[in-house]
Amino acid sequence: MINSLEFTTRIKKVMDFHQLTASMFADKVGVQRSSISHILSGRNKPSLDFILKIISEFKDVDIHWILHGTGSFPKKAESKSNTTNPSLFTPEPNNEKRIQRIVVFYNDGTFEEYKK
Repeated sequence: MINSLEFTTRIKKVMDFHQLTASMFADKVGVQRSSISHILSGRNKPSLDFILKIISEFKDVDIHWILHGTGSFPKKAESKSNTTNPSLFTPEPNNEKRIQRIVVFYNDGTFEEYKK
């Protein structure tokens, strides 16, 4: 379950980071301005659709961070490349087969995809 108070704090952090007012944030995410007001005041809880709109619009927002506060904000794009071996993606001149993508599945049902 999402802790509404902590969730609103994280939403405000995203808004501050991107220098957006609540109205601007609502417009950018594609929801009614009153929806943002109700979520920020604690009157309403965020829907899954609302959360998905946030992570779709703001690529630096990690779903685990926005939901539970785990991880970091802004999301570090380099963290994925640091966990992979760069030589896997560097083709050898004489190799016919090359790796195009690697998919890692986690036991919580999530996955990460690494593409060349």
